[in-house]
Amino acid sequence: MSRKLYDLIVSRQHHTYRRDHPELESLAEEFHKEGLAPIERMTRRFELLTSLETPVLLPEEKICMMRTVKQIPDCFTEEEWADIRSRHFIHELGYMSNLSPNYANTIRVGLLARYGEADEYGKRMIDAILSLTDRYRAEAERMGKQELAAVLTRVPRYGATSFYEALQFFRILHYFLWLEGDYHNTTGRFDQYMFPYLKADMDKGLYTRETALAMVEDFFLSFNKDSDLYVGVQQGDNGQSMVLGGRTADGSDGFNLLSELCLIASRNLLMIDPKINLRVSKDTPLEVFELGSELTRAGLGFPQYSNDDVVIEGLIKLGYAPEDACNYVVAACWEFIVPAVGADIANIGALSFPRVIDTCLHRDLAHSATYGDFMEAVRAEIRAECDRICGGIQNLWFVPSPLMNLLIDGGIYNGAKYNNFGIHGSGVATAADSLAAIEKYVYNEKSVTPAALIEAVDSDFEKHADLLPLLRYEAPKMGNNDDAADSKAVDLLDTFADALQGRTNCRGGIYRAGTGTAMYYLWHAAEIGASPDGRRRGEPFGTNFSPSLFANVQGPISVIKSFTKPHMERTINGGPLTLEFASSMFDSADSIHKVATLVKAFVELGGHQLQLNAVNTETLKAAQADPDRYRQLVVRIWGWSAYFVELDREYQDHVLRRQQYRV
Repeated sequence: MSRKLYDLIVSRQHHTYRRDHPELESLAEEFHKEGLAPIERMTRRFELLTSLETPVLLPEEKICMMRTVKQIPDCFTEEEWADIRSRHFIHELGYMSNLSPNYANTIRVGLLARYGEADEYGKRMIDAILSLTDRYRAEAERMGKQELAAVLTRVPRYGATSFYEALQFFRILHYFLWLEGDYHNTTGRFDQYMFPYLKADMDKGLYTRETALAMVEDFFLSFNKDSDLYVGVQQGDNGQSMVLGGRTADGSDGFNLLSELCLIASRNLLMIDPKINLRVSKDTPLEVFELGSELTRAGLGFPQYSNDDVVIEGLIKLGYAPEDACNYVVAACWEFIVPAVGADIANIGALSFPRVIDTCLHRDLAHSATYGDFMEAVRAEIRAECDRICGGIQNLWFVPSPLMNLLIDGGIYNGAKYNNFGIHGSGVATAADSLAAIEKYVYNEKSVTPAALIEAVDSDFEKHADLLPLLRYEAPKMGNNDDAADSKAVDLLDTFADALQGRTNCRGGIYRAGTGTAMYYLWHAAEIGASPDGRRRGEPFGTNFSPSLFANVQGPISVIKSFTKPHMERTINGGPLTLEFASSMFDSADSIHKVATLVKAFVELGGHQLQLNAVNTETLKAAQADPDRYRQLVVRIWGWSAYFVELDREYQDHVLRRQQYRV
């Protein structure tokens, strides 16, 4: 790795090459006046942006392409968007996102070979890509960078013939997808389609292990040049996720030398991109978990682990072909998608379990003679919520994206082979703990009346204040391997899966239940007041699939046992158990082995997805007080990692309030 290049990117000196372009400010209005069709707008904007880009080659840079145009203007005016939204369901920004294109095919054959398959807009996209790439090649020649110039002479026109060419080709495709306006662009199973190039070069003696690692590190730096310009809820939420390892089509383990080098490169660089996801199974050697735990110790918040034993089975049960299920990757955060042939929208909606409980608490508790009666009301409300969510997703429309269309097998405009919709399920622990408290105190012990509980919750425990410590600290809680609470989560998630099963969405696909929250651990929590588990008004839910922030839990082993009890193959949209570890725990010599053993136990117990964070509370507080001293401090937020000081305060505070474990 070039230390000079690394320091330049970390210090953001390369941002000085960025320029404002006033001519872009009125682009949507100009398109509107001309009455251009959406696909023509996308193509013209792309052609304009590529023409405005200035080729910049940074010192000692091997993998080129960097944004100099600061902003990508919208293709539509606000009035046009209002009209579109009045006639269509628009997901997020309306542009293509959270997809895993078929990089491998185009890297193998080259853009000229794809030219004949492209429509007229795809052809124009290819022409624009080649034009800017040629200008980069000319700049490389001018600066005497002959090796890079030779690579750009071949790619992206022709298929890659070396590891270097393949890496540069990927960067070109990834760069131009962002420039097209697509976002949360993932890298897919990077080690599977890239390793053959590395192996061939190593067999020729072109790389040693050390020089191959240096090349991977330089390649990883390219992900961090422009990531602050990418779309996301917060800086870092950019979707540059990379999947390593996992079962291959013949059933063998796909973890290879490149997988290992990627893990080491991440550990060495300590940067938030690319975000590593490690596919594992009960057969994965402990050494792989130990490599992953090295990244946890480094404080990166990844790798995120996905359990092939559960995920593949779950996807097959949902109707994915075995060969596609076996090839799964994750979307921007954690949702399971299929590369090359999938157009799933894995985060199209979210159900709030605590809001369901809140509704039933006020509407049904006083009229439910038994806990079974109350639980039946909860199940009915979950079904009603799913009716509402699914019923509101009709006539879906996306801005057409010619480049993404070219990189998805069979095209993307009318969907693809898979067109399934994923629904998050937020606040599972809050809801399960609330049900456990209701069952225990209202129905079993009869020590709390429905009226008293409702009044306490509605007053944020100012009335019946004695109930607050009882519900908050003494009632059963998920995370303690206590069936009194854990069984409620099983019931809730099974009901969620049942409520979505058999539904067909507006694209002919199905709906998938999941255990992720994304930002809903804040948003959904703000929609309701206090809850029967002792949660106060304004307190967030636990992130993703994890215990409540205030729950007294015995430790990570009990948490894992609690959160592996549900039938995770039924809620396989994705959503990891999230555990925070005190960074001081890693001071001991055997810490890596202990954490690796814990992760392996999670997999063997049937957990579907896991992410770990190593945090130091005092360091985080110091970073809040003096951000400039902690610019490279990384934390895990939900399905992505970020630089702590660049987060909004509410996200920083949530990290500070999470449980911290030791093993």
